Amino acid sequence: MKISGENIMIILSSPSGVGKTTLTKKLQQKYQNINISVSHTTRSPRSNEVDGVDYNFVSKKKFEEMINQNEFYEYAKIFENYYGTSKKNVNKILKKNDIIFDIDWQGTKQLSDYKNSNIIKLFLITDSKNELKRRLLKRDQNTKEEVEKRYNSFNEDIMHWKDYDYIIINKNLEVCFNHIEKIIQNFKKNYFSSNNSVIL
Repeated sequence: MKISGENIMIILSSPSGVGKTTLTKKLQQKYQNINISVSHTTRSPRSNEVDGVDYNFVSKKKFEEMINQNEFYEYAKIFENYYGTSKKNVNKILKKNDIIFDIDWQGTKQLSDYKNSNIIKLFLITDSKNELKRRLLKRDQNTKEEVEKRYNSFNEDIMHWKDYDYIIINKNLEVCFNHIEKIIQNFKKNYFSSNNSVIL
């Protein structure tokens, strides 16, 4: 299956634990022309993560060399680790496919500075802060200290919702996924039929 139209950039952001990575992978699995932007990071891989698939895992020294050489469209330091989007990787994907970014509000701000009108920005939230903590504990991927850090960053994260085109509550994964699908399809249809920025 393929979403028709020209190639676009889709940003999906959320506080940790809301489900953006799951939804990003779900979109890629369903649509052959949507590729995930694989970020570089200095954090250690989790047991289920594969280098080059989930992230490009690099040393702090290597990451800082890439910063100095202006190799990132965006980068940020989150919970003591760097995350960044390689210009080379993005440009290669956009020649053939749409690209989706699983990045935070800091990365969104930097990427938006390039003034690409074919960017659509989506922000996911849970229906409550307590629900977020429940999900963070349930996924069992972080220490108690890390869960607290991610939980406590929620208030700062949601302060940046105005930087996004759509705010979506992920209360039910399938409903949320269907909503995202329709937003992307409508954006492509309306934007490329008029060749102008469209407020949907």
